[in-house]
Amino acid sequence: MAFNELQHEEIAESSNDRNEQFYDIKNRLHTQLVEEADLSALDNLTEGEIRSEVTTLVEDFLRAENIPMNSEEREHLIRELIDELTGLGPIEPLLRDPTVSDILCNTYRDVYVERAGRVEKTSVRFVNDAHLMNIIDRIISRVGRRIDESSPMVDARLPDGSRVNAIIPPLAVDGPMLSIRRFAVNPLKMEDLINYQTLTEEIGQFLSAAVTAKLNVMISGGTGAGKTTLLNVLSGFIPYDERIVTIEDSAELQLQQGHVVRLETRPANIEGEGMITQRDLVRNSLRMRPDRIIVGEVRGAEAFDMLQAMNTGHEGSLTTIHANSPRDSLTRLESMILMVGANLPEQSMRFMVSSALDMIIQVSRLSDGTRKVMSVSEVVGMEGNVITLQEIFVFRRQGIDSEGHVRGHFEATGIRPKFADRIAYAGIELPEDLFRTERS
Repeated sequence: MAFNELQHEEIAESSNDRNEQFYDIKNRLHTQLVEEADLSALDNLTEGEIRSEVTTLVEDFLRAENIPMNSEEREHLIRELIDELTGLGPIEPLLRDPTVSDILCNTYRDVYVERAGRVEKTSVRFVNDAHLMNIIDRIISRVGRRIDESSPMVDARLPDGSRVNAIIPPLAVDGPMLSIRRFAVNPLKMEDLINYQTLTEEIGQFLSAAVTAKLNVMISGGTGAGKTTLLNVLSGFIPYDERIVTIEDSAELQLQQGHVVRLETRPANIEGEGMITQRDLVRNSLRMRPDRIIVGEVRGAEAFDMLQAMNTGHEGSLTTIHANSPRDSLTRLESMILMVGANLPEQSMRFMVSSALDMIIQVSRLSDGTRKVMSVSEVVGMEGNVITLQEIFVFRRQGIDSEGHVRGHFEATGIRPKFADRIAYAGIELPEDLFRTERS
């Protein structure tokens, strides 16, 4: 047993030494490429021409240094060097992988990805902190942002719409950190959510009817629960002849309609001036003759203006909020209203919320990585000093099976929502037994 353990340790050490040698060779070759190549001319070269130049350089270098390397390692080295020149270095293959939804770089040595709702460590790594910083600079420079010690945090996005967050020392103690939240090239549709068992066909039919009938809907959930994905799917049911204004911190929504105006916040410049907040954009959007206002996520004082808009004729608004339950989401909204500084009585504040919102959809990412619509609740109104909610559909959890999958089922609660009449007035017919408990 001791001999086997010693053998495994020797193999691991040998593998680590080999990896260190590979990254040392790659770093030296990359430095040589940067020094010798005309980087400004890369845009005019085809991928085949770039590959030919890099292949020649690699073969000459390996021959001159007398470094043994098999064909697979050589091809890997060439691919990584091309990614360094034209893409985002070591993480470029992860960006090409459609199964990866998140890329998390915890310093230059540790890179994690999320696949199918589960986070796993990869063998990908950067050469050093400077290498990771170079990739971060490459990303944020494309969107006109900057990151340095005076401004050590930044949000940006890639050309495909993926959201990027970077934070560097002195705020990041162990070195630069990079997080990329990816978005599907082909946005998901309701059929996909049904196939993934995020919801049922009946719930999907109900939600699509609610959006079409111009109900004000808020999607609540934790980080990575699928709020933005569901918002994207529901926005697909907005009629194509309506003018939609979207407001986001970082533009993520992928609406398919033609008449869409996309607005995005702007951070302050180096002098601390020029910031444009979501609240500024919400107030401006009211002057843009919108049929629908979609706020990617309410997280501050803009909640007050959004609720005001919902209460003054801008029906059919959609938004998301970070909260663990529908009741918690209402409490968070109240906290955001207080950020405005308006000295509203508690009852008036709650009345504004209850009269603005029609429905709250709670989504969660479960322990097995799956995402579910946990409940669909109607905001009924006020009862005394409390906002009344009633659940229309729920997901009942029944435990975990032997393979770690969450067991459960969706069901209707048997309550017919009061806004069902509004859906009917919009000319949308729902099955009479849709809300019966035994149906689901």
